[in-house]
Amino acid sequence: MTTAEKLEARGEARGEARGAASGYVKGQAETLLRQLARKFGEVPESVIARVRAASSVELERWTDQILVATSIEDTLS
Repeated sequence: MTTAEKLEARGEARGEARGAASGYVKGQAETLLRQLARKFGEVPESVIARVRAASSVELERWTDQILVATSIEDTLS
């Protein structure tokens, strides 16, 4: 395998890893949005945008908080 082929393979692997991570975060966001809608009813567009822009760490925290929250605002605090 040439150096160029090795570099290309590494680049492809990095791209695949980034894609998988991005897909995981999108899945977390969509799960949280479903939970918010089920628990609190219609979810405002501003909340949808905030959830979709959140990091994985924020989404994990909010997914835990929804279990005890009494409002969307409590969930995302």
